[in-house]
Amino acid sequence: MIEVLAKLGRGPVFLAGEVLECVITFTNPLSASSTSASSEMLAWASAQIHCQFHASENRVALPPSDGSKHDVQAENETVFVPNRGERGQCILSTPPKILFCDLRLDPGESKSYSYCETLPVDGPPSFRGQSVKYVYKLTIGCQRVNSPIKLLRVPFRVLVLHGEAMHCPPCTSGQAAPCPTDNLTFSPGLKDYQFPQDEAVAPSNPFLEEEEGLKKDSRLADLATELLMVATSRRSLHLYNISNTRGKVGTFCIFKTVYKIGEDVIGTFNFSEGDIPCLQFSVSLQMEESIQEEFQRRRGQPVSFTTHARHQESCLHTAQSSFSLPIPLSSTPGFTTNIVSLKWRLHFEFVTSGESAGTCLVRGSQSEAVTWTGVEQMEVDTFSWDLPIKVLPTNPILASYVSQFSSTNSITI
Repeated sequence: MIEVLAKLGRGPVFLAGEVLECVITFTNPLSASSTSASSEMLAWASAQIHCQFHASENRVALPPSDGSKHDVQAENETVFVPNRGERGQCILSTPPKILFCDLRLDPGESKSYSYCETLPVDGPPSFRGQSVKYVYKLTIGCQRVNSPIKLLRVPFRVLVLHGEAMHCPPCTSGQAAPCPTDNLTFSPGLKDYQFPQDEAVAPSNPFLEEEEGLKKDSRLADLATELLMVATSRRSLHLYNISNTRGKVGTFCIFKTVYKIGEDVIGTFNFSEGDIPCLQFSVSLQMEESIQEEFQRRRGQPVSFTTHARHQESCLHTAQSSFSLPIPLSSTPGFTTNIVSLKWRLHFEFVTSGESAGTCLVRGSQSEAVTWTGVEQMEVDTFSWDLPIKVLPTNPILASYVSQFSSTNSITI
């Protein structure tokens, strides 16, 4: 028996273009006092990253797949197919890397191997929607001599920077999503960024040894975080008049429309200048998932909406009000592929009075006592409004704290 343990050192969330590093440990759990006859042998072990795509048959009409392609791996063969047994199709994969060949482990002995791979920048982000799913996994395959291949799958999450070329193979359109600001662009994976030449003279810690590749990868992550901070920190006053066919209800104020996941969307209302009394309002933070027209199962099929947060308030005789809606760290930032488009919006619903909203005074038994009561019936009008917003990724380390995936996975073979 051999225990295989895979550990992602930094957490299970990464930005596209970063280097994923996983330490894989093979252990013979028998006591060291056991005889040498208890030694275990593995013929080989390999590792590979792949992205699995799955679409709902009721919502997405995919082109017919090539029936000549099939799973070539049988249980008694030594062919490493990481997505064997997985639903959907593999749309992206990295070249497989061999960890070792002919490994012998004596009782109580362990051997560790480091797997490093740059995450592709031309793939989609991790996403589990109502119509499609994009799932990333690191698969480690190993085999005993004359035994079936065993697979250890390590799921992880990939965030893609808004502004990269977002398309799935075999899409060749190469269209990029619009940049969140006029003067800010993101190069694919940030690999084209030139670091300052005078960075070598910056103060450093002589007691820490750091490989150049890991150092550069860390700087890429820091640069991405800095660019995202710039894109989401710019504030400017956005004022919107709220009105229906009968007149003005009030005004809505928001200071920015570009956010990172994990931030709060904050807005304020001013009903004091309105001509129509507002009785109640609600604001919903929604994710809009739409299938590209050429892949729709039915022409003009409706868009799917997912509500992540909602604020509702009764506001009769209220001059001002506000709301705060958190964008979950576990949610997916906006993106576009050749199959699906994901956008974010604020959905407003207003209930207004169809007549003068007066109050009634009812005196109590004592002359000085006065009781205020509302009207029992009132004619109302309702209307809704949608305000698009942009949602970008955040620091992957921050997103790792709430990830549903574990940094450590294991299997026994």
